[in-house]
Order: sequence, then C-alpha cells, then structure tokens
Amino acid sequence: EDVDIPSRRVLITGATGLLGKAVFKEFNENNWNAVGCGYRRAQPRFEQINLLDPIAVHDIVHDFQPHVIVHCAAERRPDVVESQPDAASQLNVAASANLAKEAAGVGAFLIYISTDYVFDGTNPPYKETDVPNPLNLYGKTKLEGEKAVLENNEETAVLRIPVLYGEVERLEESAVTVIFDKVQFSNKSANMDHWQQRFPTNVKDVAAVCRQLAEKRMLDPSIKGTFHWSGNEQMTKYEMACAIADAFNLPSSHLRPITDSPVVGALRPKNAQLDCSKLEMLGIGQRTPFRAGIRESLWPFLVDKRWRQTVFH
Repeated sequence: EDVDIPSRRVLITGATGLLGKAVFKEFNENNWNAVGCGYRRAQPRFEQINLLDPIAVHDIVHDFQPHVIVHCAAERRPDVVESQPDAASQLNVAASANLAKEAAGVGAFLIYISTDYVFDGTNPPYKETDVPNPLNLYGKTKLEGEKAVLENNEETAVLRIPVLYGEVERLEESAVTVIFDKVQFSNKSANMDHWQQRFPTNVKDVAAVCRQLAEKRMLDPSIKGTFHWSGNEQMTKYEMACAIADAFNLPSSHLRPITDSPVVGALRPKNAQLDCSKLEMLGIGQRTPFRAGIRESLWPFLVDKRWRQTVFH
C-alpha cells in the first residue's frame, strides 16, 4: 500500500525543549510532516543542528523545504542571559535573523516564539500594538530577535507567550514545575514570591495555537505580524504553589508568601499580562485549566506513591 506522507511540512527548532517537544507532537499528530531539530539532546529522535552554523541551517531548510518553521530554540533563563550575554544574543538574535532569511528563501512561514518579558509590567494588559520596554537582558534579546526576524522576513509571525509549564523530564525545565519539591517537602517552610503576577501557560495550548496559526496561514496569506497567547489564570508563584498543593491534596501551611519585590537576579516585570483578543477573534486558541494541566504534568514526580495509586488506578 502507498504510505500517505502528509504534504504539509513543518520544521521545529528547539524540539528537545519544553515547548518544542509539545509543538513537534501537536503537528505530528495532526497530519503534518514534522521534522524537529535540537542541539545537545537531539539524537536519535531529532536532527542535530547548531543554529549558530549558517551552512547547517541553510542545508536543512533547503533540503526539507518546509512550509512552516516554528522557532522555539532560545536561551530563555533570564539569569543565564545576564551572566552570558554574548552567547544569549547569538542564539536569541543572530540565529533568529539568519533563520528568517532562510525561511524567506524557500517561502516558509516563520513563527518566532517571543515573551511577555518584552514589557515592563507597569500597565497591563498588553496589546500587540503596545510599546515594549524590557526590564532585563533576556527581554531585550527577545525583542531584538523580534525586530531581526521581521526585518529579514516580512512573512513572519511573532508569538509572545508568558511562563510555560507542561510535561517535563526534570522539574527544573520549567519555572512552574521547579517549585514542586518545595510544595512536597512540607517539613520545612519555603519562601515563595507573592509579588510578581504570572499567567502560567500549558505548552500543549501554545503548540495548538502554533498549529492553528500555521493552518490559517496556509489559507490566508495576510496572517502575519505580532500575536499574544497566554493562560488566563493570574497567579503569583506562591499562589501556583498553593494550587499545586491543592491539586495533590498536600499541605500548604509551610509555604510563606513574600510580597516584596525580589532583590536578586534579573529584574522581572510585576505584571506583564498579555491581551490575547487578536488571536481569539481569529478563532484561534486553547486553554487548559491550571489545576488539570499541572496535575497531568507533575504526578510522575509525586513522592507519595500511595496517593498515585488511589487516584490513577
């Protein structure tokens, strides 16, 4: 029998990362021919490509001829960007500009993943037309990346998203899942930020938005420019921790809310809420309730296995 290979091709950078894995899966399960590339953790599932190598990037784009490229690869840890500014700028700006050029060369629609940290958090919610003012170097490099891709390829979509969580291999992969150990080990009190307002967003939802955007674009070439997507539940880290405790019937009395603005690390915006009405008006979007999404993401890391058996068997 003839094997039906989907004619729609998508290339995903950063396919080994938290978001990239979800994006690859979403396209793959919805009748797209998806190729993922990564760097350190690529083999055997994904193509190993150094995005800082223009020849390697040129070759994969020209060999595969994707209709869509979803660019998830980035240095997204603000404190790492502050300590390694040159390396972060190379990946977040220079590599993005080059990828946009290559996408233009084969007529591919590029979706560049950006961040709510392009805003200073003083006047939310933010529309796509609001003037960015990043407080930290991470936000600055991502904003420079936005400008670089749009300058090199007018047929680009910039998708700004906030803090992400989802199925992880290690709790440190997400700023949301990393707090699970502090929640579980209730024998010692844990200080939790109760100042910065966040909108935790499930990577599955962002992946669905990327696919819907790509499919709409296949029918309508006017789909381009800047878009926002975000979960709609506003929570501080302290409130996320309490919601996680609640989702697993764990105590939360050991968690202590800290309402002062943090003094260490890169500056963070107090509330960079994104207005998502532009995508919603296009009929694009998906939102997983936080408690359901976090339970699905974290239950493999639950220390008390008895609870798992009662809930999942």
